[in-house]
Amino acid sequence: MSKRLRKPIKKGKDFTDKILKILSQSANKAFNYKQIGAKLELDDTESRNQIIKDLKILASQNKIIESEPGKFLVKAASQDYYEGKIDMTGRKTAFFVCPDLEDDVFIPTANLNHALDKDIVKVYVYNRRKGKRPEGEVIEVIERHKTDFVGVIDIQANFAFVSTANPKMYTDIFIPKDKIGEAEQGDVVLVHIEDWPKRADSPFGTVVKVLGKPGEHDTEIHAILAEYGLPSEFPIEVETYAQKIDTSITAEEIANRRDMRDTLTFTIDPKDAKDFDDALSFKELENGNYEIGIHIADVSYYLEEGTILDDEAYQRATSVYLVDRVVPMLPEVLSNFACSLRPQEEKYTFSAIFEITDKAQVVNQWFGRTVIYSDQRFAYEEAQHIIETKQDVIPVEISITGVSYQVPAEIVAATLKMDEIAKIFRKKRMADGAISFDKVEVKFNLDDAGEPQGVYFKVSRDANHLIEEFMLLANKKVAEYIGKQKKTFIYRIHDEPNEDKLIAMQTVIAKFGYKIDFRNKGDISKSLNQLMADVNGKKEQNLIDTLAIRSMSKAKYSTDNIGHYGLAFDYYSHFTSPIRRYPDVMVHRLLQFYLDGGKSVDEETYETKCLHSSTMEGLATNAERDSIKYMQVKYMQDHQDQEFLGVISGVTEWGIYVEIIENKCEGMVRIRDIRDDYYTFDEKQYALTGATSGKLLQLGDEIFVKVKNADLVKKQLDFNFLRRVSEPIK
Repeated sequence: MSKRLRKPIKKGKDFTDKILKILSQSANKAFNYKQIGAKLELDDTESRNQIIKDLKILASQNKIIESEPGKFLVKAASQDYYEGKIDMTGRKTAFFVCPDLEDDVFIPTANLNHALDKDIVKVYVYNRRKGKRPEGEVIEVIERHKTDFVGVIDIQANFAFVSTANPKMYTDIFIPKDKIGEAEQGDVVLVHIEDWPKRADSPFGTVVKVLGKPGEHDTEIHAILAEYGLPSEFPIEVETYAQKIDTSITAEEIANRRDMRDTLTFTIDPKDAKDFDDALSFKELENGNYEIGIHIADVSYYLEEGTILDDEAYQRATSVYLVDRVVPMLPEVLSNFACSLRPQEEKYTFSAIFEITDKAQVVNQWFGRTVIYSDQRFAYEEAQHIIETKQDVIPVEISITGVSYQVPAEIVAATLKMDEIAKIFRKKRMADGAISFDKVEVKFNLDDAGEPQGVYFKVSRDANHLIEEFMLLANKKVAEYIGKQKKTFIYRIHDEPNEDKLIAMQTVIAKFGYKIDFRNKGDISKSLNQLMADVNGKKEQNLIDTLAIRSMSKAKYSTDNIGHYGLAFDYYSHFTSPIRRYPDVMVHRLLQFYLDGGKSVDEETYETKCLHSSTMEGLATNAERDSIKYMQVKYMQDHQDQEFLGVISGVTEWGIYVEIIENKCEGMVRIRDIRDDYYTFDEKQYALTGATSGKLLQLGDEIFVKVKNADLVKKQLDFNFLRRVSEPIK
């Protein structure tokens, strides 16, 4: 075998970064100059002399230690090594995010060294030069963020590759022949990465599950769930266990509860709801005050700790609401039947009951287990009709029964009085600095096959706010009751907004004539509320709503109560939805434990559970967002010949994002497809500028577009630019 030829080294070549990388990869092993030269595949005299020189320089800088004559170790706490998280871009490069560093560190593709998006890694940061962005190299992958991926399989004679639609997954996955399983050419599959050999270009994986053919409806929905590690069905042993639970209402158990069956009680929910986890009761007291009860399904009565059913519910942590289906946290026997507060049925509940004055002052409160009987079920539209008209007849066009019917007078009176009280609660919250985010929700009219037939927007109205305010009251008062006892509890917390994001948002909204007052926390919330009111119904509403929400910190679960900024509450928890949220189940258990005189539980144990619940909530939110995007692309596939009026919602160096006004579907017009001029990106103006005409395409501009491509697998819309609103049809 011929000896490999080595390139002569240029005089003055600096090996310090490579030496540090070699030493850090074997932190407990000492190397001499010959061993380092061998690692670098350099054995010429000039290179070795340079290595000796660089070793002496690094030792003099106290970055490495000469552990014995001629042998060197990396210094354990070198200031150039950091642990943090990888944030991949869509261009096969990444940024390293570390709380110990002021700026994110750029990681070129060649320096990723098998790190993937959101992996926890150890990075060496190169000597930084003034005016230049810091760069780094991944030295070690400490913890993989995920090892399961969804993609399309391409089968060759003796192996296969799986490529994903995820723009942040920069490599395909190699599948050995014996790990292909039952997958066929072109199938969408779930694969598990088992290994990534040091010199291999791609990780090695195995096919875990075949999801179906690309583009098929069920395949793509299951792919969304699988991408985030979310289940699509319950294990058979969990279903079997749930089916055996005794769900009967017994006289013995009723005797242990406050009996509310004779108190007027009803539910208000979306018209297509199947699980009703909250109900309201109403009673006028002799002193002129009102007893209003917030009754929540007593899931913890059926869900016993330590069972396989409880373990499954904890792992899921939340129900997932996709466009065409719900993936429930609990099996249907509980979520839709035993725990659902259905009309004309007795149910076990956990209740927060308040005595409230006509001016919405809470003068008494009680928490505990109850039994109720729901007299009526309303859809939001029906309750809204009562609030708006003050009448007792529900017309056929909004009736969930399919026919017109008359509402009992006492329910009409209760609805109207609770609406009055809810409006006082809401007004006070806003005055205290709460922020109102009534963002428009995109909904789809689906046929029996799950195909989108139309788009509509869900907007919160008085009936929605009525329910919201009483749920907020229960959540706040439960948290306050335990919080003031200084006992471990699960809070829903929300930190103050990120000021840097708000400043960036100010730059954008200023183009529309809006501004944020930064003088103090109260002024920020007031100006944000004013902004929400000012943009309501305007073409830029969805863009600005989205920017405002992104500027906010994310709400999460924690045992460390810092309050809830967005609601302007010092104490807040989640008590009202245990059918679909596991933290609410834990809150019920803790509340009952403390009502029974229990001592404070271990904080660390519950903080771990809070972190898991917050993580699963984030995954569910991502899946829900992807399902909406998928359905938007599917809807637009059938409208490829139609012109749409859109508003520019984003501007980048590679094109503009456009949101169609009539259906909120968003897609991209690539800069190369805008043919009326040669455009370049102007970062300061958030605009594309025409080189010849000087015309701008900037945030908020209205333009006409047509669908160029609708990719269901990538959940991606591409538009063709037609013209500006001000330009005539050609």
